[in-house]
Amino acid sequence: MRLATFNANSVRSRLPIILDWLATHQPDVLCLQETKVQDADFPTEGFSGAGYQVVFRGEKSYNGVAIVSREKPDEIRFGLDDGKSPDETRLVAARFGSLQIVNTYVPQGRSLDHPMFAYKLEWFRRLKSFFDRHYQPNQPIAWLGDLNIAPAPEDVHNAADQEDHVCYHRDVRAAFADTVSWGFTDVFRRHHPEPGHYTFFDYRTVNAVKRKMGWRVDHILVTKPLVRTSCDCSIDLAPRLLPSPSDHTFLFADFSPASGKPA
Repeated sequence: MRLATFNANSVRSRLPIILDWLATHQPDVLCLQETKVQDADFPTEGFSGAGYQVVFRGEKSYNGVAIVSREKPDEIRFGLDDGKSPDETRLVAARFGSLQIVNTYVPQGRSLDHPMFAYKLEWFRRLKSFFDRHYQPNQPIAWLGDLNIAPAPEDVHNAADQEDHVCYHRDVRAAFADTVSWGFTDVFRRHHPEPGHYTFFDYRTVNAVKRKMGWRVDHILVTKPLVRTSCDCSIDLAPRLLPSPSDHTFLFADFSPASGKPA
């Protein structure tokens, strides 16, 4: 089984890149964020033509999430159902048999003194409650997406200069760690503990990919039943080097019952 995530920064603008990647890498599930399109205008035909199902919830020019899959989901839910603003264009969850997929686009936060940063911290707390309401840590669950968090110094090319950044500040790292403590393992770090691997490269930084000036803010986190079967997790930098790319690139993980690694 192959699971993948990609912040498209406009699914319509990046559709050729996405479809080429699907054809080459053949994931079972691809989670997309920042689709930036109203539901009526989502390019469903492109995915169905490639042999994939797709469920989505979006809005014009902002946010938007989708799950692209080989099989039709058995169940789908959108948003945080805790009685507050559901933020349906930031969360889509789907069940495929016993496998649960949760795709999130966590708020970026804008600046430490902006209301959106406080909202980001609350969002992580609400997400942990979402997991409590709907799942158990002993179920096979994969949480994927652009989580707008670099969890550790090795996840930022210049961590010493980023203490006050909304994607690295100690408060957001603590909020993220608390959510992860619900029962998740970072699949990429399980296989690649070394620094220097990134999924996001700012457009404003010239030759950012070649200069390795990036952030690892896109993640695949899984519960123990999937940790045990995890084979590898990789960042594909090639799409970020194409003409008109997203500022993020693809992250994907492979799972096999014969993996044999202890959880």
